[in-house]
Amino acid sequence: MIGIKRVYEKPDNGDGIRVLIDRLWPRGLKKEDAAIDYWMKEIAPSDTLRKWFAHKEERWQEFKSRYRKELKDKSELLKQLIDLEKKKKVTLLYAAKDEARNNAEVLLEVLKKK
Repeated sequence: MIGIKRVYEKPDNGDGIRVLIDRLWPRGLKKEDAAIDYWMKEIAPSDTLRKWFAHKEERWQEFKSRYRKELKDKSELLKQLIDLEKKKKVTLLYAAKDEARNNAEVLLEVLKKK
């Protein structure tokens, strides 16, 4: 099972393996408080895409399409997440304020199709 959660939420035993999937470290969060098992910067959207999106709601659909295209070139990283899931629950962690429109939502959708 794979879930998603804002990295600022308190870690929970039910999170399983906690994987940060943002390119940048979350603002104001100490590494020891984050309880992160893996930081997969490479699976995050490119800097260019992240800056273009800027969490503007009107760009969400296009962001999803572009990020899915980027993920096609990251099959090894996707496989690593799928392999982790075979061992234990995986929680994808993201920092965005928008809980409905963020890279974790897109990544989770892609992983569920694999």
